[in-house]
Amino acid sequence: MNASGDELAPDVRAILEAARERPGGETRVSVDARSFPEAVAETEAAGRVPVIAEVKPTSPTTEGVREDDPVELAREMVAGGATALSVLTEPEHFGGSVESLRRIREAVDVPVLRKDFIMHEAQLDVVESDLVLLIARFVDSAERRSADDSSERGPGERDDLSDLVEAARDRGFQPLVEVHTREELTAALAAGADIIGINNRDLGRLEVDLGTFEELAPEAPEDVLLVAESGVKTVEDARRMRGAGADALLVGTAIMDGDVRQNTETLTQ
Repeated sequence: MNASGDELAPDVRAILEAARERPGGETRVSVDARSFPEAVAETEAAGRVPVIAEVKPTSPTTEGVREDDPVELAREMVAGGATALSVLTEPEHFGGSVESLRRIREAVDVPVLRKDFIMHEAQLDVVESDLVLLIARFVDSAERRSADDSSERGPGERDDLSDLVEAARDRGFQPLVEVHTREELTAALAAGADIIGINNRDLGRLEVDLGTFEELAPEAPEDVLLVAESGVKTVEDARRMRGAGADALLVGTAIMDGDVRQNTETLTQ
């Protein structure tokens, strides 16, 4: 799933270059994870829409920086009905931090997703979370990588998607594998992913099309938990994604723009 730099937006290329250089943890983590599938089922049983609310101080696709205490934002999102939280740990382009995730997970009782650009196994050991994001487009696929390609990779620089899914589970994480194309979905399923996020944003042009989820969702087996990522701004958008088969929605900007508790309540009704 390795995309060439020419196919990516400049901001995304810069993010990946920084991610490749970011060190991993010094010791292997072991996580006692809160079950995301159970949280989704409980939310649906209560008659509400499962939403992963994202604590996102800033991003290349938003204006300004939100400087509120991330723990207070997280608590308000949970009070508004968030099934889970997504916390950015990428520091240079999203204003996230490992410390924010650590503090948030200690302060709430819902599953917490670590959202970052993880390129190799050691980066899993930076901090504990319940779920961890693995982006199929940025992780090599063993089926697609030739012997010549592997010779170009530095020791531990990157890992196969299947390797990372297995490594995450070995530590107790629930891997959420993000895809944007049918090819990436096929690779995610081959890697054993059972929680898949379909990103409506094209990381090449940074354009959003909710039709991406509608096109790919029918290709996923029924036992895969599907998360619709990016582009959900309104209740109508949420209904559209749920109608297309989304088990949960990951929402950042639409929640962070204004009163996060009220925004979360609106989308979970």
